[in-house]
Amino acid sequence: MSRNNAHPGTDPGKHWRQETLLLHQDAHLATDTSVVAPIHYSATFRADTPEEFAEMANTPRHPGFYSRYGNPVHKRVEAVIAALEGTETALLTASGMGAISTTVLGLVKQGDHVIAQRRHYMSTSKLFEEVLPRFGVASTIVDQTDLDELAAAIRPETRLIMVETPVNPTLTLTDLAAVATLARARGILTIADNTFASPLNQKPHDLGIDIVVHSATKYFGGHHDITAGAVCCSEELAEKIWSMHVTLGSVLSPMDAWLLLRGLRTLSLRMERINANALALAQWLETHPAVERVYYPGLASHPQHELARRQMSGYGAVIAFSLKGGFQAGTRFVSALRLATHAVSLGGVETLAVHTAAMWAGTMTEEQMISAGIEPNFIRMSVGVEHIDDLKADLAQALEPDPAGI
Repeated sequence: MSRNNAHPGTDPGKHWRQETLLLHQDAHLATDTSVVAPIHYSATFRADTPEEFAEMANTPRHPGFYSRYGNPVHKRVEAVIAALEGTETALLTASGMGAISTTVLGLVKQGDHVIAQRRHYMSTSKLFEEVLPRFGVASTIVDQTDLDELAAAIRPETRLIMVETPVNPTLTLTDLAAVATLARARGILTIADNTFASPLNQKPHDLGIDIVVHSATKYFGGHHDITAGAVCCSEELAEKIWSMHVTLGSVLSPMDAWLLLRGLRTLSLRMERINANALALAQWLETHPAVERVYYPGLASHPQHELARRQMSGYGAVIAFSLKGGFQAGTRFVSALRLATHAVSLGGVETLAVHTAAMWAGTMTEEQMISAGIEPNFIRMSVGVEHIDDLKADLAQALEPDPAGI
């Protein structure tokens, strides 16, 4: 069966809406009549002639040569994610940090300079502050809310600016369009971690960002059952990053790629409920007497709410809030939850909550936590798709005063 006839009428260039492209954007890549994409669980693929083998071996990102180079199910997932982000292509990795590390290492060399924002995901910060300097790549860390500080940090040898918005875990925002304009005028590449927003809520590439990275473990997978990463960019940049990807070997297994594709099919349905639940819960928490402060870009009280409205169409799953009563109040709260699960990660169907200071106390110094904005009484919650009334009831009972007064 020819590829052209595998899904009659499919046009991958058609301007479908997001809900539709999640289901059909990869259909032109089908090689049989299966409604559901098959899992190509093979590490290596056969060539029928020496000429075909040579073509396979020398084609970057070939989906039918060796699974470290590419796999047919990878191609289908990449087609969907690239369409969501509005980029020419996408590249899958085995984790979100695999996507970030492979991208950065694939684009810099000894003597280069990079800029990162002060508040990043912890492992991203370590890459810039501890790993890159070991290989002769200088890093400058700036306050991402201060464009003048960012501009002042640029050097002639600056090659990359890395941003993340909203930031984990404080939900501080970065002005993507402003950063992109500043960098592009100077020939500097920009990378944005869009994990906390998802492309259904925010499209950094449309705002001028060159490369968009994701922990696909989160919203894309959506069920807390895989780890995966994605890099979205131009074909030219993807080939450079892929070359490093093949060397480092952060390869997503065919089974996890297939689960990721299945998760993507329902992304729009899940995000609609997650966005609604999180906003309603954030508004409710603001009125609760046990809560000191709520951080959520969708709230009018968020200091960057106007920026959120400009660059986001929805505000995502993650709510951060501080409790009255200090560190012990945070510990008691997560221990008292009955419906929400005390676990890391975000973006899945179940609601998860963590006491942030307790989670990172073993890997960050007190100074690093202060710099990251992590207060002792800080809670990070990823809101799921449960009924909002059940979520409110669970949080209400967990926020009740301790009868022992502890």
